[in-house]
Amino acid sequence: MLIRQVIAMAYISLSKLFYSDKDNYEKEYQNRYNSEYAVHIDFSINDYPAFFVLEPSLYHKTIDIYKTDKRIKELRHILPPKAIDHFSLRCLIDEIILTNDIEGVYSSRREINSILSELKTKSHGRRYMGLVQKYLMLQKNETMSFATCEDIRCLYEDLVYLEIKQDNPDNLPDGKIFRKDSTSVVSATQKELHRGIYPESKIIECMKKALDILNDDKIEFLFRVSIFHYLFGYIHPFYDGNGRTSRFISSYLLSKEFESIIGYRISYSIKENIKDYYQAFRTCNSKHNRGDLTPFIIMFTDIINYSLHQLEIALIKRYQQLKHYSDCIKYLPHGLDSKYANIYFLLTQASLFSENGISTQELMEATKSSRTTITNRLKILSENNLIIKKTFGNIRCYSLNLDIVDELSSK
Repeated sequence: MLIRQVIAMAYISLSKLFYSDKDNYEKEYQNRYNSEYAVHIDFSINDYPAFFVLEPSLYHKTIDIYKTDKRIKELRHILPPKAIDHFSLRCLIDEIILTNDIEGVYSSRREINSILSELKTKSHGRRYMGLVQKYLMLQKNETMSFATCEDIRCLYEDLVYLEIKQDNPDNLPDGKIFRKDSTSVVSATQKELHRGIYPESKIIECMKKALDILNDDKIEFLFRVSIFHYLFGYIHPFYDGNGRTSRFISSYLLSKEFESIIGYRISYSIKENIKDYYQAFRTCNSKHNRGDLTPFIIMFTDIINYSLHQLEIALIKRYQQLKHYSDCIKYLPHGLDSKYANIYFLLTQASLFSENGISTQELMEATKSSRTTITNRLKILSENNLIIKKTFGNIRCYSLNLDIVDELSSK
């Protein structure tokens, strides 16, 4: 993986140096800690003052991230708004499934789709409902505050409280704000990998410091988001739901700074680089690493960079396909009729960008046509095997059969 190569070549962690070059270990720590490029933060890791080094590679990645984001925003402006809506929803479903999967929680695409359908009818109380609602907020450009411990607890309540209450109520927070007792992260063989901060008074103290770092404008945005993501895992304020809560915070913050869809791609990118993700936690948690958070910042900025590049690739590919299939519309039945051509174009967007397709109601709104008109036109397309249908509850969705389009346009 790219991330592992970057860490190995550009910056050797102190925890690794402790074993590979013990003679120079202390000297290297002092050099890094006292370097003019070291940034010291008000937090202790294993009783060592935390810091990070402004490595040249971090600046290069930061520039690359902002350049990629600019290209994505330019690409978004030339894509149809409906296509972006479809793609955002598709990425949202992926993000929810994967943020659960990383924690060993199974959720199906159909389950998330059903919740999205129920939200339109104001239904509440379903498993994952809070998680879906919060991620939908990223689309609506709503503002959230992460300034106090109470803000974190409030997010937890909205995000995962109901699900944890249903699955294992013993794992609900039992302190004033966070957990009251100690908790550990363990391996598959039940080996303790990390013990969270304890007692709750210390958790609150550390979380306040972490939030101060997150909101410190003197630190580069990408670095403080990375640091807070690490510190949240190090503090481990809850018995369960820590990972999903911290990933949502990162998703929210990144969606505000960059193209908003990126907020739906973080768990995907973490999952793709999961070994590097966990290794960066282990590295920085090690007492031999002496509070140096640079390896985690390198890893997390790489994940953000990877996520943006993958998003750009996905959108470019679909944009090129959209242009190709738009040119094919004239070869389809009634394709020269503008009223049908408009429906074909909407169905093409649904095929390329959507998770499930486009509903009758959406087609009515987009074309300003009656239900009867849309139903009749879809029937004609269906008779020519040009329609793919999916049903979710009482909602039927449609997309264009691109294989048939290829056949008809090649004749």
